[in-house]
Amino acid sequence: MPQDSETDEDVSSARERLEEGADKAIGEFDQGVVDLLAWLLDTETRARIYVYLRQHPASTSEEVAEGTGLYPSTVREALAELHEEGTVSRGKRESEGAGNNPYEYDAISPSELVSEAVGQVQNQLNAVFNLDERLDRGETGDDGGPVTISVSDADGGAENDDASDADASDAADTAESE
Repeated sequence: MPQDSETDEDVSSARERLEEGADKAIGEFDQGVVDLLAWLLDTETRARIYVYLRQHPASTSEEVAEGTGLYPSTVREALAELHEEGTVSRGKRESEGAGNNPYEYDAISPSELVSEAVGQVQNQLNAVFNLDERLDRGETGDDGGPVTISVSDADGGAENDDASDADASDAADTAESE
């Protein structure tokens, strides 16, 4: 029978190693999700609140603070911002007593969150790619036309020095006024 006890110990040891490995993998996965959400939601605090609300819908700010380990004032402030942005919804908690009915919060679905983020990234990219167009136009919408740069030939003479000097002067004036 000594072999059976050794086998039981081996199985138990293997099970413990697997559980430790699974806990580590889950922890790394959870941290990866929090990191991604922190990028989407601007801060790790907001990401932790979002994750908590996805796991515990209809929670009050006090419940979120207790569940996340964050300061209650930090949670209240972040929840107000997230509600204003539409990332969380809130409603009054119904109670039978005559006391204060606190707000309870729910987080939007991850697909909605990602969809909004895609729209924001698209708008930011459009703004960057259209930035030159926005910078070149004055309030009247007239940018003064294209700037011409002349390169002189090997003898040192440019074909149209007066025009290129005027264009360079116009470009410098436009740059200074912006």
